[in-house]
Amino acid sequence: MKNIISTIAFLFITINLISQENNQMKLGDKIGEFSALDDQGNVWKSTSAKSDFLVVYFYPAAMTGGCTKQACAYRDDKASFDELGVTVIGISGDEVKNLKYFKDSYQLNFPLLSDNEGTISKIFGVPANKGGEITREIDGENFLLVRSITTPRWTFILNKERKVIYKNAEVNAVEDSKNVKEIIKNYSK
Repeated sequence: MKNIISTIAFLFITINLISQENNQMKLGDKIGEFSALDDQGNVWKSTSAKSDFLVVYFYPAAMTGGCTKQACAYRDDKASFDELGVTVIGISGDEVKNLKYFKDSYQLNFPLLSDNEGTISKIFGVPANKGGEITREIDGENFLLVRSITTPRWTFILNKERKVIYKNAEVNAVEDSKNVKEIIKNYSK
């Protein structure tokens, strides 16, 4: 009986991994509508982004080193992205309150979405793993920041028709914004 349960568990995990692999977005795939709660607790809908390009970047956890560097680079490049007709959104498995702390602490100027059930990561084929928690000091007070899932750092660029024109599953947090900007500039030529 124990061997049967082990075999069933192994098969379930294997099938799940295969289905995740087959669900990954490829260049040219069209992304359907999606929505999630943003850093203010409001529903953000992909249909509300009327820009020529939508940059969707997944990051592991708010208020951590690489994720902060990546978000701040997007923040610093906002004017350039606005000129190019680009909307940027960051997505993680963090709770809304974590995202609010993150946005306020670093004066981030673009929406952060809470994908705490992994719904959006599934749409994009981004693997989701077990969540986690960290403690951070914010304004002299310690806060426990909990996330339901953790995703790897992946970035997508969608064109006006919301087709994938760029996908990077090996993102360098510091260089991501700069690389994305170059891709969009070259695409627009």
